Amino acid sequence: MGVGEAAVFHILQEGGITVPKGFRAGGLHCGLKKSGRNDLGVILCEVPAVAAGVYTTNVFQAAPLKVTRESIASDGRLRAVVVNSGNANACTGQQGEVDAYAMRAATAAAFGLAEQDVAVASTGVIGELLPMDRVHSGIAALPAAISADGNGAEQFSQAILTTDLVKKEICVSLTVDGREVAIAGAAKGSGMIHPNMATMLAFMTTDAEVEPQALRQLLGEVTDVTFNMITVDGDTSTNDMLVAMASGLAGNRPLQPGHPDWAAFAAAFRHVCQHLAQAIARDGEGATRLVEVTVQGAVTDLSARAIAKTVIGSSLVKSAMFGADANWGRIIAAVGRAGEPVNPDTVDIRLGDIVVLEGSRPVPFDEDEALVYLQGDTVHIHVDLHHGSGTATAWGCDLTYDYVRINAAYRT
Repeated sequence: MGVGEAAVFHILQEGGITVPKGFRAGGLHCGLKKSGRNDLGVILCEVPAVAAGVYTTNVFQAAPLKVTRESIASDGRLRAVVVNSGNANACTGQQGEVDAYAMRAATAAAFGLAEQDVAVASTGVIGELLPMDRVHSGIAALPAAISADGNGAEQFSQAILTTDLVKKEICVSLTVDGREVAIAGAAKGSGMIHPNMATMLAFMTTDAEVEPQALRQLLGEVTDVTFNMITVDGDTSTNDMLVAMASGLAGNRPLQPGHPDWAAFAAAFRHVCQHLAQAIARDGEGATRLVEVTVQGAVTDLSARAIAKTVIGSSLVKSAMFGADANWGRIIAAVGRAGEPVNPDTVDIRLGDIVVLEGSRPVPFDEDEALVYLQGDTVHIHVDLHHGSGTATAWGCDLTYDYVRINAAYRT
């Protein structure tokens, strides 16, 4: 990908998706959630922004994805993204499509835009029709609810949450052509999370000027090593979507792989995606800790990704992490069933700095030390196959009693 790992960018302590020049955002409650929390939000760009998107691999794709694909395909640019939570508008047939297009049309009318300038996203319960009277009333109120300050970003971040416990946002800055450029992101995701664009909505804004094809390619490549490397429960949603918008108002020369600052921009872009991906994994439904699995020494990077995903997705490994049980047998079993080339005599496994397996043979270790480590907020599992140069990292969480409790009563 040509991403320079040593590239310099700065993480801004405050600010979200409205920090990049040209963007405003907001959110409000329109009656889709019984809790009274925000359930409708919008991101608005003052100019046509270069746009790119990636979407769920689930065969049953929610109606908003069709609308968004169509909008971006029209001329590769967007002015707005409208999002509702509390209702997925998925598996709702022809009426669901009619409602998704109606959301696009209503948002365009509210902000004086062409319909193809608007993307639509939804998240929540599958199989229920949207109460469009509430949605229309909410959209009509959005112009008065948006701002370019931190409050606008905050209200939008709250509007996209479902079972999430915390909002997920980040903003970084870097210098491109001597000008300050910002890249920001906001996401939701807690359950029904599995690799290959799964169970999440994410939105990125930047004021960099980026060539359309370069943005599309970068988004796809970075998604493969960030959002597609997380799992909470092995279920891939019908609604997953990641949309990036670039206003171009920073005043830099158009970015593309031949630009001298491309590596720095790509590294910052990846950092935003990785931060959001990790935040989704950490906030998995009922989770008590983030689990990171790094695989090295695989025959290829793709092979390492498959093995890392298998380990992070194992219910037995996840249960062991919840119980702070240094059961390395579950880890090596997951490695062995990933369907990738592995030498059964050369595998090393570490839990943090604690070596538990070397050359595929058990190594004596301090169980009490391992218990203390596994009770921490973040657990790092390292697997070295000694079989090639491929490497990958995946993120997930432990599997707890609360995951079952939350999902047993999701609709009620």
